[in-house]
Amino acid sequence: MTDLSAIEQRAEPALALSSAEVADFVALMKPRVMSLVVFTAFVGLLLAPGHFHPVLGFAALVCIAVGAGAAGALNMWYDADIDAVMTRTARRPIPAGRVLPGEALGFGATLAVGSVAMLGLAANWFAAALLAFTIFFYVAIYTVWLKRATPQNIVIGGAAGAFPPMIGWAAATGGVALESVLLFLIIFLWTPPHFWALSLLRSGEYARAGIPMLPVVAGRAETKRQILLYTGALVPVSLAPWLLGYAGFVYGIMAVAAGAFLALLAWRIWTVAEGRPSDLAARRLFGFSILYLFALFAGLLADRAILIG
Repeated sequence: MTDLSAIEQRAEPALALSSAEVADFVALMKPRVMSLVVFTAFVGLLLAPGHFHPVLGFAALVCIAVGAGAAGALNMWYDADIDAVMTRTARRPIPAGRVLPGEALGFGATLAVGSVAMLGLAANWFAAALLAFTIFFYVAIYTVWLKRATPQNIVIGGAAGAFPPMIGWAAATGGVALESVLLFLIIFLWTPPHFWALSLLRSGEYARAGIPMLPVVAGRAETKRQILLYTGALVPVSLAPWLLGYAGFVYGIMAVAAGAFLALLAWRIWTVAEGRPSDLAARRLFGFSILYLFALFAGLLADRAILIG
């Protein structure tokens, strides 16, 4: 539980300018996460039916990227206390003292409002509302509530990271469809095994920070079982765009091959003994899971290019 002093530190306005540089504010936006958001949103935008002006499409993607950056900045503002005690996050701008909490809060809030307003003007207000809900869900539901309250934080909170392709689709069409829902489900089911593999490697840090990640609360064996179960659900869902005729043979090959390898890595985590080999298996799954998601969405783009060509 967050103590009163930590809450006061977040809420305290900045009385003096920090020594932050542009790179520090870029880091607040979590550019690696933003790149995945933009890529999946771009796929949703491109796969949507009809014609959407390229300039407006580019503007929509910029708005989605800025919205993702806003969510990242607000997440870092609220989580500065736990970031400071974890090795992986201790060098982030706020715990490292390069950006003041009030600056991060103002920066994130400004980006959030601006991105939603501009997406509404550039595309449509349904897409803007979906972006606003995504930012709210990530900050208020996941960061403030779920992350510190339940080991299911990643499962439920993962919805925030699954919305970008739906937002891209909505920007082009003004609504949603089964195709965009399938893209949402792929990312939603991908998130738990991806982050639980990381949590197996960082369980000690999460325990020190008081974050109830699954390995901390339920143990490593249960975490491995859940990774296997969610991978088993993810692989057939990832085949659905191909089996339902929404994607072509390139995507089908990608989904089958990458899904089989992902399932193999999840199985190895489940069967390997505790200790260093287990950590190696988790590291391999975590690393490949990033490539897996990019491969699936790249396969969708390749099929689209073949169709257009």
